[in-house]
Amino acid sequence: MKSIEQRFSTLAAAVQAAWYQGAGWLPLLYPAAWLVGGIARLRFLMFRRRAAVPSVPVLVVGNITVGGTGKTPLVAGICDYLGSRGLRVAVISRGYGAQPPQYPWPVEPEQSSAEAGDEPLLIRRRTGVPVVIDPKRARALQYVISQYQPDVVISDDGLQHFALPRTVEIVVLDSDRGLGNGRCLPAGPLREPSSRLDDVDFVVLNGRPDARWPNAQVMVLQSDDPVNLKTGERMPMEEFAARHPLVHAFAGIGNPQRFFSSLSTWDIRVTGHALPDHHAFTAEDFAGLEGHTIIMTEKDAVKCVEFSGDNFWYLPVSARLPNVFLDDLCNRLQRSVQ
Repeated sequence: MKSIEQRFSTLAAAVQAAWYQGAGWLPLLYPAAWLVGGIARLRFLMFRRRAAVPSVPVLVVGNITVGGTGKTPLVAGICDYLGSRGLRVAVISRGYGAQPPQYPWPVEPEQSSAEAGDEPLLIRRRTGVPVVIDPKRARALQYVISQYQPDVVISDDGLQHFALPRTVEIVVLDSDRGLGNGRCLPAGPLREPSSRLDDVDFVVLNGRPDARWPNAQVMVLQSDDPVNLKTGERMPMEEFAARHPLVHAFAGIGNPQRFFSSLSTWDIRVTGHALPDHHAFTAEDFAGLEGHTIIMTEKDAVKCVEFSGDNFWYLPVSARLPNVFLDDLCNRLQRSVQ
């Protein structure tokens, strides 16, 4: 018998297929979608009319679609770049799925994903910058300002969290999926109407250019060498593919197929296990795979440390971004305080 999460995953997959591939029953949801879109637009207009000016530059990296689009590697890449320019950076996040003792909660590398959340923990470990989680992002902002005196604060997600003042907005789109059918929830994947893209400072396409957004910046996620989750061994990808031609790939991210496809380019035979975004992994997820090579994303790996075996690997990725975009972004953030 399927678990509740398995049933939810099946339902979510069916709904997403309808959004991106079409379904005859979707028009029944159009009235609700018009209502959602109208409310979202009204909220944004009210926010813009009375938007506060943050005391330090605040960069919001978000999306207008449901599901992951690649925000976390983009945030990590921007943290690294701003740090190389001599700026002190802090990150705030809702901390989806996290259960810390209190809020605001500073994330530390030794914490568990259950306590800190998978994405905040990954950012903290990858970049070394302060990361604070709190569903009330405005409260998290005040906390990081008082505790760390950053030059720039980055909000991982939070585009629709209008209680949070911001200086610059970036929307990340998955180039494979785009905006789906272009309709708002529940008839489509949009949290806000597509016209919201006209109001943000940058649109970043994860994957490749698209003529629909000619001014968008393109982010390419470059795979690094696989890392053994238990031992920390890093193996060159060519050697990994030769030694592990058959793998079971697990992905609890927004677009699992992108991860599976990246592995297949190395002549690796992939058995893909697609799971809901932010899936709470347990040892039972890998039952029966003893002796098989298991590989997953880095975001998923932070949730599997406690029960990983010698056959567990993860594939780190790094965001590759145009230098002209990074320079422009840095200049905009710095000009806001002059």
